[in-house]
Amino acid sequence: GLPIATTHRLAAELVAGSALQRRADGQYVVGRLIWNAGLLAPVEGQLRQVAEPFLHDVYAATLATVHLAVRDGDEVLYLERMMGRTSVPVVSAVGSRLPMHCTGVGKVLLAHAPEDVKHRVFATLTRITPYTIVSPTVLSSQMQRIHREGVATTSEEMSLGACSLAVPVIRQTDDAVVAAIAVVVPTLKRDRQRLLGALQVAARGIGRLL
Repeated sequence: GLPIATTHRLAAELVAGSALQRRADGQYVVGRLIWNAGLLAPVEGQLRQVAEPFLHDVYAATLATVHLAVRDGDEVLYLERMMGRTSVPVVSAVGSRLPMHCTGVGKVLLAHAPEDVKHRVFATLTRITPYTIVSPTVLSSQMQRIHREGVATTSEEMSLGACSLAVPVIRQTDDAVVAAIAVVVPTLKRDRQRLLGALQVAARGIGRLL
């Protein structure tokens, strides 16, 4: 809502103070000052610190993209992502938010979410790919199975060519589901048990140390 001249002047002052950086193409991006400040934010700091060694173990065992995420309102907030040059390309990034109904970690967290969260998510099921589940009946059936078995899967529901396998991180002291971890692979038709075993070992380790 600011005049262009005022906005340009304010942006220039932020660049001078290193809060923003102006790229060669004229676009503005986050600068070093804001980046440094962001590192100080205690967003699930303990969870990330505890989980990181276990996530490294999962990546070493699977060479798949590995995710750590928590529920943030009605969306999934990604706290950590590990991947290599041969990993399946994904749209997630650390700090990004994605829908719950079409991601592996999201389905895990949705299955354990309060009823009001489920109602809101089920009322706004958006189709991301041709394989995204937008039927409340089908998704509800999946939620019951995920809650019962402790495993969630997706098959090209968020990104074409990417399937995910996810499990909950359960804090041992109170049996609360505090996060979810997942691997993203081209297909779940092979090595599923090996992938699931790596995730379950990691999830138990994280939950025990929290």
